[in-house]
Amino acid sequence: MTEKLTTYDPAEDLASEEAMAVFMAEAFATNDAAYIAHALGVVARAKGMAQIAGQTGLSREQLYRTFSERGNPTLKTTLAVMKALGMELTAKAATHA
Repeated sequence: MTEKLTTYDPAEDLASEEAMAVFMAEAFATNDAAYIAHALGVVARAKGMAQIAGQTGLSREQLYRTFSERGNPTLKTTLAVMKALGMELTAKAATHA
């Protein structure tokens, strides 16, 4: 008997604002711009891409493309999506180990 595997979608596990914020904080900790953009797309899917599109004025297709693994969102788009998600981008001094 052959089992069919399904692709894991982390968006399915981001059911609360807190989970979304933790997910994004961990993405930012990687300092990997492509991963951060992808993670923001995951959170947007978890929240509802149609809702994010409506709040930002961007199309769903544009959001999917921008936050895909090959996407390269502008800071303006990133900030607009984060605002629609109820998140804000902040800065803190780096800790030196």
